[in-house]
Amino acid sequence: MVIERFHNGKEPVYQRFAESGRMMPAGLSYIDSWLSADGKCCFQLMETDDQTLFADWTKHWCDIVDFEFIELGEKPTEQDGERNNGN
Repeated sequence: MVIERFHNGKEPVYQRFAESGRMMPAGLSYIDSWLSADGKCCFQLMETDDQTLFADWTKHWCDIVDFEFIELGEKPTEQDGERNNGN
């Protein structure tokens, strides 16, 4: 999961995206994204086997966006919830 926090709102980010696309290196895949209700940040689900590709991608955006990266694990199952609730 990538959390993008926009320096000066979403407009400069959207403008660059319209002009140049995502500018992601091969091997880094965009899956989906969600914009916060206040428009100050974006949550992107991305996938790669090579974590170093994030640096190649963010160098195109770091002047207008701050990034936070969270490595996700497996999605919990119903059985996981039952075990955690003592059932």
